[in-house]
Amino acid sequence: MNRIASLFGIEYPIIQGGMVWCSGWRLASAVSNAGGLGLLGAGSMHPDTLREHICKCREATRAPFGVNIPLMYPQIEEIMQLVADERVPIVFTSAGSPSKWTGWLKERGIKVVHVVSSSYFARKAEAAGVDAVVAEGFEAGGHNGREETTTLCLVPAVREAVSLPLIAAGGIATGRAMHAVEVLGAEGVQIGTRFALTAESSASESFKQRCLNLNEGDTMLLLKKLAPARLVKNAFSDAVRAAEASGADQDTLRELLGRGRAKRGIFEGDLEEGELEIGQAASLLNGKGIQTVEEVMKELVNEYKAALNESGNRYC
Repeated sequence: MNRIASLFGIEYPIIQGGMVWCSGWRLASAVSNAGGLGLLGAGSMHPDTLREHICKCREATRAPFGVNIPLMYPQIEEIMQLVADERVPIVFTSAGSPSKWTGWLKERGIKVVHVVSSSYFARKAEAAGVDAVVAEGFEAGGHNGREETTTLCLVPAVREAVSLPLIAAGGIATGRAMHAVEVLGAEGVQIGTRFALTAESSASESFKQRCLNLNEGDTMLLLKKLAPARLVKNAFSDAVRAAEASGADQDTLRELLGRGRAKRGIFEGDLEEGELEIGQAASLLNGKGIQTVEEVMKELVNEYKAALNESGNRYC
């Protein structure tokens, strides 16, 4: 058993991303029941909603699960107290400094993992006392690091920088990609896009179908003056791109973004005026159709094992 599987008490070192408007109790419990680690996405939940999803997830699985908490969450104190009160065993943090909350969570017996976009932030996370880090590359969906470093470059850099258990994320949607990042030094993977498009995801069916028909180049990293996000090209992304090209300031971009834009796109299925967050790996799934979590997990594991068997002596 490798360090990630051992840390979380799971069968496979495969973690489901805690994605806004996708990662409810149905998705998280399905991933945990299939041998991975499911995460609830607190970023799109009010505290009472998160509590409900924690309770339902606990009823749906006896396996470990966790909660992903963006540290920019407006009610961060309340949400942290909630996960402690509900005895959530694992918390993934992102979008902020882990120094304030890591010790507080660990004092309450909670394992803490932080998402980083550079080796510099990985060292900061290690100093803060986290149990593991996720090195998330530029290919990922949703909010991204400003460095725009690809997974291929980021994972070995973070592996060199810290001794912590390392999870790779960004552009990973197949068992072959799992093997590739393992060679680069990762001990587990976090997969968002592939799980966002499963039957158990709470995203709208129209969003899933749109993303399952994307081609290479159909997503872009935008909103770089606010919080960089990878979006599907549509009328909204065209408006953002035009505004950024004309030199729009942060206030103008915030006004254009408005409130609830991601909910409108991902959860409600407005494919033109919604914010459609998805990773580059969606193009690898073109034509696959909506699969169950169980089907995806079996496919990932079988592909990984096949890649492992095929990898010997290919170059030399």
